Parts: sequence; C-alpha cells; structure tokens
Amino acid sequence: MSAMRPARGSVFLVEDEVMIRMMVADMLEELGFSVAAEAGEIDEAIRLAETAHFDLAILDVNVNGKIISPVAEVIETRKRPFIFATGYGLSGLPEQFRNRPSLQKPFQLDTLGKAIEAALRNAPA
Repeated sequence: MSAMRPARGSVFLVEDEVMIRMMVADMLEELGFSVAAEAGEIDEAIRLAETAHFDLAILDVNVNGKIISPVAEVIETRKRPFIFATGYGLSGLPEQFRNRPSLQKPFQLDTLGKAIEAALRNAPA
C-alpha cells in the first residue's frame, strides 16, 4: 500500500486543546490537506518544526501558557508559511509576527480555507 500525497499539501498543527486540534484536523482534511505533524506543547512543537516535512503550519499563539514565538522562528527559518490561531485578537500575536496571517478563534471552515490560500499565495520563495 503506497501513501499518496494529499492533493493540496500537508499541515503542521500546533494546538494545546486536544478537541480543537481534532476539529481543525477534520477541517483541514475536508479542505483537501493532510496533517503532517501535530504538537500540543512547545518543546515538541520546536522539535517537529525543525524535522517534520510540511507545506504550511497553523500555530496556536498560546500553548499551555507559553508563547509560540520559538516555533514560529524555526518555521520562518525554514521558509515555510504559517498562520496563527488566536483567541486574543491581533494584540495577542507575538510583536515580530504581527504581519503574518491569523485566524480568530473560533473560526469556520471557509475562513480557514481563505487563510490557508492567502498564506500559501504569499509564501516566501
């Protein structure tokens, strides 16, 4: 049995709330993406950001009380696009990344799809 690459790409998902992570993974699948890797805490997320193969990342801004900046920095170094998911609005985003796309939680399928399209379209070359 051979694994097929998803039609639209793969996503690295960082979210500390298991139920939200599962819901977003389902939404991604519905949009034609696969989840390449998942993390629910910062140290694991840093390790996966350094080693996992993915086309795009969706990052919860606050993971168990820790800010996501170190993970975003690794992903930025790898020149991969990423989107922040936050319940805190723009003011909750790490200052150095306020120009990056973000999703206000809770978000719907169409909003997620539009954010992904924008992030992929504006991805670093």
